Amino acid sequence: MKIVLAGAGEVGSHLAKMLSFERHEIVVIDESEERLDRASEGADIITIQGHPTSIATLVEAGVASADLFIAVSPAHEQDVNLVSALLAKKLGAKKVTARINNEEYQTSENKLLFTELGIDSLFYPEKIAANEIINLLKQTATSEFMDYSHGKLQMVSFRVEDGAPIVDKTMGDYYSGENLKFKIVAISRGEETIIPKRETKFKVNDIVFVVTQKSGVEEALALSGRETVSVKNLMVLGGGRIGEMVAAKLEKSLESVKIVELRPERCEVLSQNLNKTLVINGDGRNSDVLIDEDVRSCDAFVAVTSSSETNILSCVMAKKMGVPKVIAEVENFEYIKVAESMGVDAVINKKLITAGRIFRFTLSNKVRSIKVLSGTDAEVLEFIVPQNSKITTDRIGSLGFPEDALIGGYIRGKDSFIADVNTQIKPYDQVVVFAHPSVVSKVDKFFV
Repeated sequence: MKIVLAGAGEVGSHLAKMLSFERHEIVVIDESEERLDRASEGADIITIQGHPTSIATLVEAGVASADLFIAVSPAHEQDVNLVSALLAKKLGAKKVTARINNEEYQTSENKLLFTELGIDSLFYPEKIAANEIINLLKQTATSEFMDYSHGKLQMVSFRVEDGAPIVDKTMGDYYSGENLKFKIVAISRGEETIIPKRETKFKVNDIVFVVTQKSGVEEALALSGRETVSVKNLMVLGGGRIGEMVAAKLEKSLESVKIVELRPERCEVLSQNLNKTLVINGDGRNSDVLIDEDVRSCDAFVAVTSSSETNILSCVMAKKMGVPKVIAEVENFEYIKVAESMGVDAVINKKLITAGRIFRFTLSNKVRSIKVLSGTDAEVLEFIVPQNSKITTDRIGSLGFPEDALIGGYIRGKDSFIADVNTQIKPYDQVVVFAHPSVVSKVDKFFV
């Protein structure tokens, strides 16, 4: 597949590396030679220096023969993304998608407007991140969360605490019977991501990923040794787009929401836009501010400033002050493991979230969703099974499914099931798969 990326910022650079790993032909456009050099480090890509809205630049990049055009310049260049995507479509690109920073554009009627203009999809990384945080606050014992078909199946993850019932147990200890409610599908251990076998043992500080039926969520999370906390009082550090969206969504349902923001002018905007949230002008890096604002009474603390370091350290402080659930936005990949090792319960990374949304366009049209998991070399994919596909021809254990991939569960009609080696997948099933990036393309071939 030929893919043209317009924008070599952090999101664009990460996408270029991720997509080139799948052996696609990647062309990256950017005005900055420095950004292009950084994007090409360790990635097999073609770089073109020029402005994404220049027709000459787009022609030079070969958009006329592109299967996918991705406009991913930084958030403040929304107009550049929209114009370059429209031009790319008119010049012949088969599919185009653009990054935006305006929630208004994602209403149903406005999505239709952009589709009619020629833009196949829009993505808003900050809104995706905010929704991720909101989901995590609903399931406080988990570090990652996704649900499928309105919760019939769920994906959760947790850190194994010292003394947890799962420590030194094996996969086989949990999969000896039938009618399973959940299935452990991946383990993140240090720098290693493990697709577990029956003999795999669990260790303290493992991050364990589980596919579960709704009825099995509590039982699965109990293996971590942690208690689920009901979030009633929330403090948000950082009043940017993500912080504001989280507060706006949750102020209606929680007893108390506080948002701490350093910039006075931004505090004024937040006070106008938010109804029940208490807006505090202060420096959240100062522990005295957190103490004065009674962070100890909060059930959850979310740090979403523009600084990964600030977010991690403030979460560590809040955790030490007794806050049960802390979530940090961490944009530096090398800091994700550091944050987890320091006790941060959940890490949000916009680049990973965005990559998953866009990566779906490079796979078969039977992929409904894909999520790149924070701090791991694993992805979780959701397929709708077409008729006559390879996955339906035999039991899972006899198909030769890639070793570095695992089918967690599936939805058939109104019912959900946990998969095992004797499962026979049928057409129109909704299937959840965990996989290393190196075998995603192989997995995709089972569903076409």
